[in-house]
Amino acid sequence: MASSKIMMMVAVIAIVSVCVPSTVAQTSHTVGDTFGWNVTNDGSVTYTNWAARQTFAVGDTLVFNFTTGFHDVAEVSQAAFGPCTITNPISNDPNGPATITLSTAGNHYYICTFGRHCSLGQKLSITVAASNSTTPSPANSASSFSAVVPITFLAAALAFFH
Repeated sequence: MASSKIMMMVAVIAIVSVCVPSTVAQTSHTVGDTFGWNVTNDGSVTYTNWAARQTFAVGDTLVFNFTTGFHDVAEVSQAAFGPCTITNPISNDPNGPATITLSTAGNHYYICTFGRHCSLGQKLSITVAASNSTTPSPANSASSFSAVVPITFLAAALAFFH
């Protein structure tokens, strides 16, 4: 009798673990929020202020909303960022919207290579942390929920079979 209760408890835990996976929260950042990735009227202030309100971590994504053929997004070195040097970018995505996964910690620099867009302020500098150690935002509350649910089921199973 006791062994069948233990087998049932193990089965319940296994099913719950598979059905409700626990994951690390990753954030999708829409660059410029509703403004998108465009030439601004205030130079790079729009993107500097936007980045200051964000926390970036490895595994997060940047979504650059722009119209293909009018803008692009290129990752460049720090040396190329200041003077808006468009030759030899680290990467370049000409198709909007572009989604970039942040795969390394450290400073990352993005510019638009169309015309004078970068020199007019269409550029973004961010610092990416090695891991996201902050509490998930409400947009990521499903991740918190999925971590709590298996523990709740485990407690219920233990109470039921005890």
